[in-house]
Amino acid sequence: MNTEIVLTNGCIVTSDAAFDGTVVVRGGQIVELSRGRSGAAGAIDLEGDTLVPGLIELHTDNMEKHFSPRPGVKWPAVPAVMAHDAQIAAGGITTVFDSLSLGDVRGDTDRVQNRTRMVEAICEASERRMTRAEHRLHLRCEITPDDALEAVDRWIDLPLVGLMSVNDHTPGQRQFLDPSKLKQYYMGKFAMTEPQFEAFHARAIELHERNAARHRAEIVSRAQARDLPLASHDDATAEHVEEAVRNGMTIAEFPTTWEAAEASREAGLAVLVGAPNLVLGGSHSGNIAAIDLIRAGQADILSSDYVPASLMEGIFSLPASDAGIDLAQAVRLATLNPARAVGLDDRGEIAAGKRADLVRVRLLGDAPMVRAVWREGERVV
Repeated sequence: MNTEIVLTNGCIVTSDAAFDGTVVVRGGQIVELSRGRSGAAGAIDLEGDTLVPGLIELHTDNMEKHFSPRPGVKWPAVPAVMAHDAQIAAGGITTVFDSLSLGDVRGDTDRVQNRTRMVEAICEASERRMTRAEHRLHLRCEITPDDALEAVDRWIDLPLVGLMSVNDHTPGQRQFLDPSKLKQYYMGKFAMTEPQFEAFHARAIELHERNAARHRAEIVSRAQARDLPLASHDDATAEHVEEAVRNGMTIAEFPTTWEAAEASREAGLAVLVGAPNLVLGGSHSGNIAAIDLIRAGQADILSSDYVPASLMEGIFSLPASDAGIDLAQAVRLATLNPARAVGLDDRGEIAAGKRADLVRVRLLGDAPMVRAVWREGERVV
């Protein structure tokens, strides 16, 4: 790709500043950026819009809803991936780690039944370069199911796998320390009766006691042998964090308490928080609010989790909040910081020599509207 693109008359957001300027792209890379407006023939006038790096998403389970838009419905696989990809790209995300749950604490659910179809469809669409965003795989390894190791061994060596996380959604272990919130969530979301909830709870505890410790050790060993980045998930206590450090984990996904977030940061783990939590002003599970962690300097990475558009919304909400960070610092939470956390040093910022993954954004009131997206210099939205 040798086409030159000149983007000018916009607010250019680099890793440490925002200024009115111009970006020149050639061969899929950023080759120059400067202050002021370009007079080059054919330059694209950004009309004062903001230009940010393509967002990098490390944890989204958004694709699952496209494979099972209603309970029991199995949508065709490649169209489901493409619908998910369209949402991702429209949200300004140019690199996405699709977080696929290899197991479910509730048993043989839609996500478990769809996991093979999801993996195969992502690989096919990526290999044929059908997607707007670049897709990679984040294997979410639930440690309590009996087939946890079998599932990991089936997919861990795929070229697209770039991140693994260890998950334990056993009731009361991590995400839901408050028993009332736990019951409210499961009975509300999954339409469980009280007897059904009690049976589920007992079965989950039994699986945890039988499998969790052994499966965790085996999964960590497999990831380490392949030099794959490892993330902990929903840590709630200092003991959880100490275990994550012993396991060589470098990312702390969604710590649920102050204690876990502070311990993770002190231990050198990159703390990932949810953009839906930020946009909504708090956690739907009753856990710590993302804005509080950001305000205290205890968060490093922002993730859209289950709402792709929330990542851009969260970024642009921060400078006007009382979080004490400017736009460049907010943008880093979803670009340079996640890139560094998973070893992608070719992207994540607007700088000479980096990939031309770029997003043009215009504010409609307080809401950021994505107007154009370039991936490696090619316009995809």
